[in-house]
Amino acid sequence: MSLSTRLMKELKEAQSSKDEDIHLTCDDERLFRWTAIIKGPPDTPYHGARFTIALSIPPDYPMVPPKAEFKTQIFHPNVHFTTGEICLDILKTSWSPAWTLSSVCRAVHTLLCHPEGSSPLNCDAGNMLRANDMVAFNSVAKFYAIDKAGAPAS
Repeated sequence: MSLSTRLMKELKEAQSSKDEDIHLTCDDERLFRWTAIIKGPPDTPYHGARFTIALSIPPDYPMVPPKAEFKTQIFHPNVHFTTGEICLDILKTSWSPAWTLSSVCRAVHTLLCHPEGSSPLNCDAGNMLRANDMVAFNSVAKFYAIDKAGAPAS
């Protein structure tokens, strides 16, 4: 299957998706730039926020993963605070051509529910989690969700 055929199939899948937490769109006619809007999950400090993620498709996709980065600033141990780079195994060593852009977005949504502090890109967030200081972590994460991603203040 050619790259354009694969990406057209993924675009049709994204357009017909009923997933209310993720909205995935293609930004250019060559299908190499996509945008995902991911809603912050309930029972997390991100609840009610809307995060924008840019996905760049390399020419050798799906044999290599897309590049994904948060465009909305977020306080999370697995997201670089300034660049938006995402530390997620499926975007690195555990990538498989069976993954799709939609499944990458679903994995990022899951990462918001289950932050991993053991090898953080954001050391401040990681240190709070490793110290089990959930009050501090949740407070700072909620502040940024409100200030940068439109989460309700309540």
